[in-house]
Amino acid sequence: MFEVERGGDATFHGPGQLVGYPIIDLKRHRQDLHWFLRQLEEALIRTVSEYGISGERSSGYTGVWTKGRKIASIGVHARDWVTWHGFALNVVTDLSYFDLIVPCGIQGVEMTSISKEISTRSDAAPVSLSVESVGDLASSAFAEVFDLAPVDVSAGELEVATTGSYEKG
Repeated sequence: MFEVERGGDATFHGPGQLVGYPIIDLKRHRQDLHWFLRQLEEALIRTVSEYGISGERSSGYTGVWTKGRKIASIGVHARDWVTWHGFALNVVTDLSYFDLIVPCGIQGVEMTSISKEISTRSDAAPVSLSVESVGDLASSAFAEVFDLAPVDVSAGELEVATTGSYEKG
């Protein structure tokens, strides 16, 4: 377990989740963390809607829900209006991990995933579901919500951008 500076009590990041930590300079958008949280929710709601899932907000809580079950958790932090930390969207997640914690400090919350929601629908057509395919949809939704243009980068370009060096191993 690791302690970090962001909202909520406990969260889980693991296999089968799309974890995104958007770094956004809110001085270029809107200096309002509540607005930013609602925008994150909106991008994730649009993402799950691509799978026929009705994403929604839950009054008094941050994150994305569907039919009373939580499908995405959000916890952010900002310094000088630049955000870090972000979200975890359950795609093909083993939900039993959540039995070990009180997710986001919410007693009695039921966690769900895109795969679980699809599997419970009788009208669901077979869907090829992967964290990568959901990530592509989420990237487009974030670009739309924040009025940004997504840019594909190779692993090498990303490493150079974040560390200043790249070693092919």
